[in-house]
Amino acid sequence: MDNQLLKRLYQKYQKEIYLYLYSLCKNREIAEDFTQETFLKAILSLPNEHTNVRAWLYMVARNLYFNYRKKEGKEFALEEVNETVSDGTETALDQVLRDERRRLLFQALQHLKEEPREVLMLQYFGALSQKEIAALLRKTPENIRVLAYRGKKELKEYMEANGYDIS
Repeated sequence: MDNQLLKRLYQKYQKEIYLYLYSLCKNREIAEDFTQETFLKAILSLPNEHTNVRAWLYMVARNLYFNYRKKEGKEFALEEVNETVSDGTETALDQVLRDERRRLLFQALQHLKEEPREVLMLQYFGALSQKEIAALLRKTPENIRVLAYRGKKELKEYMEANGYDIS
C-alpha cells in the first residue's frame, strides 16, 4: 500500500475507528492500540481490488477486538469518552453542543445489549449504511434493520426515562 494513501486513510478514519473500538472495549489504551494495529494491518494486507476501504477498516478493527476478547476473556471498565476535535468550520458553541450531544448519545448507547449497541454505534459514529454493517457483522440486511429499529426504540425509551432531552 502506498505510504501517502495510508497517511490519508489514517487522517480520515482514525477518529471514527478509535471511537468504534472504544465503544467495544471501553478502555482508552486498548482502543488506541487496536486503532494503530488496524492501520498497520492496512499496510500489510489491504487487497488492491477492495472497493470499500472504510468498511474493511471497521472489519479489521472488529476482528482484532473480538480475537483479543476471546484470548483474554474479560470485560473492561468504562472511562471517559475521548472528545473529537473540530475541523475549524463551526463555532466553538456549535462544537461544544455537538460534542455534548455525541457524549450523551454514547453514554446512553452503553445501556443497550451488545448487538443493537454495535449496530447503532456503526450507524451513528461510523456513518456506515445498514448494508455495510450487514456485511461487516455477517448478518442479513433485514436482520440489521430489525436490530437498528429495536435498538433505537430501546434507546429512546432509556433516554426518555432518564431525562435526556431528545428533541
